[in-house]
Amino acid sequence: MATPLPAPLLAPVRKAVRTIEGRTPAHRDRAIDGLRALALLAVPTGHWLLGGFTLDGDGALHNASPLSSFAALAPASWVLQMLGIFFLVGGYASVLSFHRAAGRGESTGHWLRARLARLGRPVLGVTAVWAALIPVLSACGVPEPTLRTGATLVIQPLWFVGVYAGITALTPYCVRAARRMGAWAAAPLLAAVAVVDFLRYGPYADAMPSWLSLLNLLPGWMFAYQLGVSWGEKRLGRRAAWTLLLGGTALFAALLLFFHYPTSMVGVPGQDRTNSHPPSLLVLALAAAQSGAAVLLRDRIARLLRRPALWAPVVVVNLCAMTVLCWHQTAMFSAAVPASFAGAVPGLTTAPDTAGWILARLAWLPVFAVALVLIGRVTRRFEAPWTGMTAARRAVAGTLAAAFAVFALGLA
Repeated sequence: MATPLPAPLLAPVRKAVRTIEGRTPAHRDRAIDGLRALALLAVPTGHWLLGGFTLDGDGALHNASPLSSFAALAPASWVLQMLGIFFLVGGYASVLSFHRAAGRGESTGHWLRARLARLGRPVLGVTAVWAALIPVLSACGVPEPTLRTGATLVIQPLWFVGVYAGITALTPYCVRAARRMGAWAAAPLLAAVAVVDFLRYGPYADAMPSWLSLLNLLPGWMFAYQLGVSWGEKRLGRRAAWTLLLGGTALFAALLLFFHYPTSMVGVPGQDRTNSHPPSLLVLALAAAQSGAAVLLRDRIARLLRRPALWAPVVVVNLCAMTVLCWHQTAMFSAAVPASFAGAVPGLTTAPDTAGWILARLAWLPVFAVALVLIGRVTRRFEAPWTGMTAARRAVAGTLAAAFAVFALGLA
């Protein structure tokens, strides 16, 4: 039987829950915030569970994945790959924000600059801090391959920010498409990805250029965003949601069973095909099913989040969204680097190829979470407007971020 927390520890928690509940406007769409929080938490959970390290003879860390040894874990990636939900909710929230800005008389350019600044500040912050840390860690004896492994981990989730920013810039066009076509506005995006997949995987695959897959980048991730815009425009109802859920599920199964798409939603070392970079049709099938389920479950989620104890953590996660996205890999890395000096530490520096590694990694998840909370207490300031920052400091941050990009991309 679990031991209840002492009353002195519970009192501040209860006070915080009451404060959050009291400050929540009555019109707040709790279901949308709940879906966003769920999608956000899936990102670190997926990276922490499906990403591992190996330790070479020189004590350097290298990225590895348990999916290379445990193909049976692939269905876990179906649950943890929730970027479809994130883009769906992003489209929904963006169209509402876009209309509110227009109602205040703001121009589209002003609205867009504000949205992009909210995305860019945390990215600039994490890359600048890492650029400053790399020479310090190197001086402390951390091998260069380990530093490059860490830089790769930091870069991994940041591609999403760039894609999301580009799609956000297209919001006015998404709104027009949603008003004309409703949920069907996403159909041409699905068709475009299907055509590219046919060309790169079909009978003409050998004649296709290697860059062809990049054509899926924009329509692949814009698909769920467009659905979210249609939802925000009240052009995606329950009938369309059922179509998305059932049609997406059927397409997902067909692609796996008859067209032999990779079963993992994330890249697996050694495989010549990947579903996510850039997105394949399987990603859109999953996003369609997830989007349909989200629309259908919206009212139930909203009722559930009327409970203050459940609503409070949703608010906290949403307030720290970019901090979670930008720093969760650093949190895992902060545990792995000290362990690399100790040698083989199960779940951290040992190869992710045994059942024991999986159990050990599950035990490490709370440690990563605590590390993320501690890091976030310092770095969350990057999400706030940089009103007190001089032009010179902004220039230094930009220079550091550029230097990190050069290092992370292997250009130096």
